[in-house]
Amino acid sequence: MSIRIWHQSFTVLSDLAAYDEALRRHFRRVSRPDTVIDMHGMRAGTYRTNYPGNDIKHVGFQFLHSIQFLQGALAAERQGYDAYALSTLPEPGLREIRALVSIPVVGYGECAARAAVDDGRRFGALVFIPELAELYRDNVRRHGLGCRLVGVHDVGFRFNDVLSAFDSPGPLIDRFRAAARRLIAGGAEAIVPGEAPLNVLLAMNGISSVDGVPVIDSLGAWVRAAESAVDERRAGKAPAGKGYFDATPDPARRDEILEFYGLNRI
Repeated sequence: MSIRIWHQSFTVLSDLAAYDEALRRHFRRVSRPDTVIDMHGMRAGTYRTNYPGNDIKHVGFQFLHSIQFLQGALAAERQGYDAYALSTLPEPGLREIRALVSIPVVGYGECAARAAVDDGRRFGALVFIPELAELYRDNVRRHGLGCRLVGVHDVGFRFNDVLSAFDSPGPLIDRFRAAARRLIAGGAEAIVPGEAPLNVLLAMNGISSVDGVPVIDSLGAWVRAAESAVDERRAGKAPAGKGYFDATPDPARRDEILEFYGLNRI
């Protein structure tokens, strides 16, 4: 049986044609043949420029933009999708969204970390929005993997450098390798290449390791996690959530509250 996944990016994909196309190709490579991944970006005009980092480097602005992630998850559930994916390292509202919809919800940052610690490895991450280092460390700790995290470092180049590298990747990949080697020298046994645009650039150029240390394909990790979560749900193996963080509340009351705040539409 096929699987339909709603992908939600933190970028306005219509502003980033090369990245958008690279993502589509990558998802076709890493997903099952009968998995359908429908890509969604933020709404046009969300940011002042095509660069989300000026906003999402601030926790307050990121919280406000996370509303689109919540609305996307609700729309995915209403439209019959099998899973919802926050395809961005910050994974805004992941815990809350999981508690508000009935379909499996996966987060890019969490899936990357879980893939990185496979076989008991320690890992590090490289980010091109330096302010996100603090957030990712906190998220990894919340996912219960903080003891495996060697560090989260500034990779040394920025979003627009990554976009430019879709035409000429060599020099930027060399700079990524140099940054990765500094993490490896600090004890990292796997590297998470931070935000999704860098991940897909490395993947499309066949960069899966640096000096024998794996570079995690975080996008591929969430695709596999989503597919597995749907399999478990269909097999009746997914336990019902319990407690403050995991129990799913009454959906009718949820919709009343969303309507009250004007959030139940996209």
